[in-house]
Amino acid sequence: MGNYTLYIQLGLMAVIVYLFMIRPQQKRAKNEKEFESSLKVGDKIITKSGFHGKVVELGETSVIIETMSGKLKIERSAISLEMSSALNKKA
Repeated sequence: MGNYTLYIQLGLMAVIVYLFMIRPQQKRAKNEKEFESSLKVGDKIITKSGFHGKVVELGETSVIIETMSGKLKIERSAISLEMSSALNKKA
């Protein structure tokens, strides 16, 4: 009888770890991938390092953005926020 309770407790701990740690991380990764694939030329973005710019060219894994000081080539994963939709909602 004692072994069954141990297995039940281990099973419950595994379910809790999945629900509170693994599943949210998978959901976040999926949302980031969808965000990266939805970028289009002309979007105003902010990178994770704080650069503000406008997308001028899209590559397979990289993006060229135009900033006040010139053009930068960055990875899609370095984009933190797309500002075009946020600006349009305010107007």
